Amino acid sequence: MTLNERLTLDMKAAMKNKEKDRLTVIRRLRSSVKNEEIELRRPLNEDEALSVVVKEYKQQQDSLAEFQQAGREDLVEKVQMEIAILKDYLPAPLSEDELRKMVQEAVEQIGATSKADMKKVMTLLMPQVKGRADGKTVNRLVQESLQ
Repeated sequence: MTLNERLTLDMKAAMKNKEKDRLTVIRRLRSSVKNEEIELRRPLNEDEALSVVVKEYKQQQDSLAEFQQAGREDLVEKVQMEIAILKDYLPAPLSEDELRKMVQEAVEQIGATSKADMKKVMTLLMPQVKGRADGKTVNRLVQESLQ
């Protein structure tokens, strides 16, 4: 089942179950996917649709941090709920051990020996971990392995 199909089914279920908050998040996500399709003038493939979900997730994470700094507990709770709903559409996150293994394999595959090769390693790794790991964490692990 594609992400678009899943979003449509989940939207219908949220309507039937009168889950207002979930419905709002799903509609916003579908809208973002549709806007991206309009911009590209073609339907999105699964990776591109996942990128839209990741982008929405990161935006909500940023909003959460800002609301926490501002002391807006009412908005913090709302954004945390939205983040929990968005997580349902992201692939299972990689553990740090799995990431270390992937970094090591990428370093060996490229033959990287110094930090000068970091860009090559990151270019290889990021498509593999898309939506499953934070870029900052991957960057840190690559730096550690190249020291």
